Amino acid sequence: MPQPAWPPRDASHLLVSGAQMAALEQQLFASGLPVEALMEKAALAVARRLQQPDWWPQLQQAGALVLVGPGHNGGDGLVVARELQLAGIAVRIWSPFERHKPLTAAHLHHARWLGIPNLDQPPDPGDPALWIDALFGIGQSRPPGEALETLLEQRQRQQPGRLIAIDGPTGVDADLGVPLGRVAACAALSLSIGLLKQGLLQDAALPWVGALERIELGLPAALLRSLPADQPLALHSQDLEEAPWPQQQPAASKYQRGRLLVVAGSEAYRGASQLCLVGASASGAGSLRAALPQAVADQLWSVQPHVVVSAALDAHASGSLQLGGLNASSLERLDAVVIGPGLGATSAAEAASEAESWQLLQRFSGLLLLDADGLNRLAALGARGWLHQRQGPTWLTPHRGEFERLFPELAEQPALQAAQNAALGCSGTHACSVLLKGARTVVAGGDGRRWQLSHACSAAARAGLGDVLAGYAGGLAARAGGTGEGADAALLAAAALAHAQAGDQAMQQRGRGGADPMAVANLLQQQERNVRVSA
Repeated sequence: MPQPAWPPRDASHLLVSGAQMAALEQQLFASGLPVEALMEKAALAVARRLQQPDWWPQLQQAGALVLVGPGHNGGDGLVVARELQLAGIAVRIWSPFERHKPLTAAHLHHARWLGIPNLDQPPDPGDPALWIDALFGIGQSRPPGEALETLLEQRQRQQPGRLIAIDGPTGVDADLGVPLGRVAACAALSLSIGLLKQGLLQDAALPWVGALERIELGLPAALLRSLPADQPLALHSQDLEEAPWPQQQPAASKYQRGRLLVVAGSEAYRGASQLCLVGASASGAGSLRAALPQAVADQLWSVQPHVVVSAALDAHASGSLQLGGLNASSLERLDAVVIGPGLGATSAAEAASEAESWQLLQRFSGLLLLDADGLNRLAALGARGWLHQRQGPTWLTPHRGEFERLFPELAEQPALQAAQNAALGCSGTHACSVLLKGARTVVAGGDGRRWQLSHACSAAARAGLGDVLAGYAGGLAARAGGTGEGADAALLAAAALAHAQAGDQAMQQRGRGGADPMAVANLLQQQERNVRVSA
């Protein structure tokens, strides 16, 4: 399997499981690096991070309480406690365990020798000090127990935003991001040492992890190359600049800059077609066509005069869009087709009447992007079998509910695994890529590559934003098709990242209510302009 060209497979982007991180550390130890040296390196980096302006004044004012576990995560915490104490911070430690690993026990002995107070009783959850959670880190496999859970729950209730976790909050599974017990530590900041632990990025972890940052360890490149080729990669906002945007020749005609057809909207959801076309326009695609409900088609010239109406489609009795009006000529001379936003649901009889149109879509040789009700109609056809017979590449962009209707057998799998298995399982002669929407969207290619957004913007969870994304991604795919190179799954990941970044920018510029679909589309258009200028 080829290595992904974007983003680089480096420490900033690789997402690992707890077991993988432990295995990498064992390779370092086997090479001769002392365990003590790695612990010291990691903990010193954490201590330096805490001395940054966002946390240092709080530590100076209220001091720190380090919660110390029995393993090496507790040892990290003790080194941090030592460094803070030597820097003049009032530090205390609390460890509710009788036994500790030898290295941790040695650091505990030294902390006592330094005169760092060691609490004999559980701390007051209303303690004004900043708590540093070094209880378990990535090695957690069991709930922390009722006593600890109650303490951590009361801490968040009485002193919210006053806890920092080293290598993950206590009680959170580092692989899945779910609480292992009833509750977990609620961190304002989680510091992931060395590499990002994949569980800490998952949607389920958002209430517990807070801001997530990686602590640099300077891991050797040869060590990182030992990870599998399909290791998931985190996508950060700064990765947009180097994203694999389609690069047209300066003299390319409008048709060589991508030819896209959008099939969207219905009597009930007329706006979905407009929003999808606004997203497509933001992509910079050269030629936009649309197959729309009659009512929308009649008025399109007045709001989007650059879009050519290929077909004005009738409605089913239910009010949903009738795809039977699509014919072979509708799909000629196209690089990509987007179908789905706002189509509306169909009955079994209505779906049967569209069989010929779905056969045409199956034979379409360009890229087909299926979204929203396009996915729900595909689920009724039998997604895997239909996709195996596709005669061109396919992009699926479901949210979790649509995904589970498409692939009920994958419903219980975590996002990274589910998206990968769906993409691999549906790829036939041509690749199928899956964009599984969430607070931190996952994208999986038909060759096993995976990406996940590293940032979540809750204000960008708005009706209509998925329509904009479908049009934008389809437009980028059309542009890539216009170059003759075709659209790679990495381009779908870049579209997801750009869309998320635009939502975040809209919120920052206009407030939490400002991340509406039109604002996001406008910002995507600005990003496109910036890309063209830099190219």
